[in-house]
Amino acid sequence: MGQVTITIDKREYAIICEDGQEGHIVELSKILDERAKQITGGSRAINENMMLALVSLTLADELQDIKDGLFCVRPEDIAKDDAKLATAVDGQTSKIVQLIKDIKEVK
Repeated sequence: MGQVTITIDKREYAIICEDGQEGHIVELSKILDERAKQITGGSRAINENMMLALVSLTLADELQDIKDGLFCVRPEDIAKDDAKLATAVDGQTSKIVQLIKDIKEVK
């Protein structure tokens, strides 16, 4: 088993994890640390249990927003964007073709 020490809101925690997951755990802890700092403003006035509850609620709220589709891209949106891009590319292609014709005429 792997082990890593993470820091969340200036508090250190020894975490046991699967071998090779240490880096991933550290990256996740950085997200939690950032949330904790946002909640406390850098002060340690909130006890660990309250900090855990507030950080968890913040992340759970974001997860729920994602599940509700507030932050996901729908296939129909991608299709619309693809159609807009295709039209834009066709327009630019037409301009390039015309420029080539104009250059050939000048020569």
